[in-house]
Amino acid sequence: MADDSISPLLTPEGWDLLASIGPYSEKDSLALAEKLRKAGHSAELTSAVLTQSRLRTKATAKFGEFAQQMLFTQTGLEQATRLQVAVLHAQRFAQAGVKSIADLGCGLGADSLAFSTLDLKVTAVEQDEITAACATINLMPFPDAKVLQAEASTVALDDVDGVWLDPARRATSSSGSTRIFDPEAFSPPLSFVEQLANRGLQVGVKLGPGIPHESIPGGCEAQWVSVAGELVEVTLWFNSLARPGIRRAALLLGPDGAAELSSPVDYLPAEQQAAIGPLEGYLYEPDSAVIRAGLVADLANHLGAHLIDPQIAYLCSPELIETPFARAYRVLEVLPYNVKGLRSWVRENNIGSLEIKKRGTAVTPEELRKQLLGSSPKKARGSTTATLVLTRIGQDRVAAVVEAVSG
Repeated sequence: MADDSISPLLTPEGWDLLASIGPYSEKDSLALAEKLRKAGHSAELTSAVLTQSRLRTKATAKFGEFAQQMLFTQTGLEQATRLQVAVLHAQRFAQAGVKSIADLGCGLGADSLAFSTLDLKVTAVEQDEITAACATINLMPFPDAKVLQAEASTVALDDVDGVWLDPARRATSSSGSTRIFDPEAFSPPLSFVEQLANRGLQVGVKLGPGIPHESIPGGCEAQWVSVAGELVEVTLWFNSLARPGIRRAALLLGPDGAAELSSPVDYLPAEQQAAIGPLEGYLYEPDSAVIRAGLVADLANHLGAHLIDPQIAYLCSPELIETPFARAYRVLEVLPYNVKGLRSWVRENNIGSLEIKKRGTAVTPEELRKQLLGSSPKKARGSTTATLVLTRIGQDRVAAVVEAVSG
C-alpha cells in the first residue's frame, strides 16, 4: 500500500471497518477483499483496511495490544522503537526530573506513547505529512501530547526541559533508499544533538548500533540495546541522563529480564586486555550488544574466561559458566579448516544438516555448506545434525565442532 492510502481510514466508515477486521491469513485476503467489495465498500477503502490490518498484526511484536488501536505505514513500522525499549527511554527522562519533552523525528510516535504514559508533556515533531498524521491518531488518547509537522531543527524548544531525537539515517532516491553512515549527514546531524546538550537540555538520541566509537561525542553515555538477541539501537545520553561512571554499556532484554554490562572508559582497542587461551572446553558467542559496545574483553574478565585470539570475539573456558551475555557451546572437536578434510568428516559422521557460524574469516557459510553436503536432495543425506564454528587463531583457520548448551 502507498503510505497516502491511510486517508480512506480517517473517516467514520473507514475507522469502523478497520475496527471490525481481525487478523487474517494471506490465503484469505482475496476472499475477504471480495466480501468487503460486495458489502459496498470502495476498492480504495478495502485495500487500505486490509493493508492496515496486516500492519497491525505485524506491529503486535513491537507494540503489544496497543497495535490494534494505532495506524502504521510500512516504513514507519520498520523504524519504530519497540514499546519495551521506549518505556526504558521514558523512565530515564522521568527519573532525571524531566516534565516536558520534545520528540524530534517522532515517526509513528512509539517513544511519545511511552513518554505520555509517564505523564510527561509531549511535543512530537515529524516532517513527513502522512507519518505525522499517523502519530496524531496514535497519540489521541493523551491530552498532553501534541504533534507538529515540521523539520526537527526548526522547532523552538523554549518550553521543554528534555529532548529525544531519532534522526533520519537513510537517503531516499528514485532507485530506493540507502543507509547513511556519516553522523553529520543524519537529519538532524549529530552536531545538532550536541548543541542541544550544550544548552543544558536533557538530551537522548537513538542511533544505529553500528556507529563507530570514534564518532561518539565525549561526555555522554552510550548504551547498546539488544532484544532477545537482536541488536536494535545505541542510545546516547547527555547531561543528567548519563549515569555517573558509565561511558559504554550493553543492555540485554530477554524473557528472563534485563542484564547489563558496562565500562567507565572509552573504547580503545589497544587497551582491551584479557587472557588468551586454547579453543577447548566451552565456547561463548557474546551478544551483539556486548560486541558493539566493545565489551568483549570486559566480559572475558567478568566471567574468568579467555579469548581464543586478541582480534576474535569468541571466549572459552574449561568449565561451563552461566551468563546472560553470551551463547554457550560445548566444544566437541577442533579441526583444521580444509574443505576436503571437512567433507570426509561430514561423510564419516553421517551429517545431513549443518549449521555454520563464523567470525574472523571470509568464508561464506552458504557456499561452504553446499560444498560439504553436496547437491543431493535432503532425503539422500545423512541423518545427523551438527554445528561448525569457523574462526581464526593467529594465522590458522580452524573449524570447531560444537553443540549448543541449552538455556
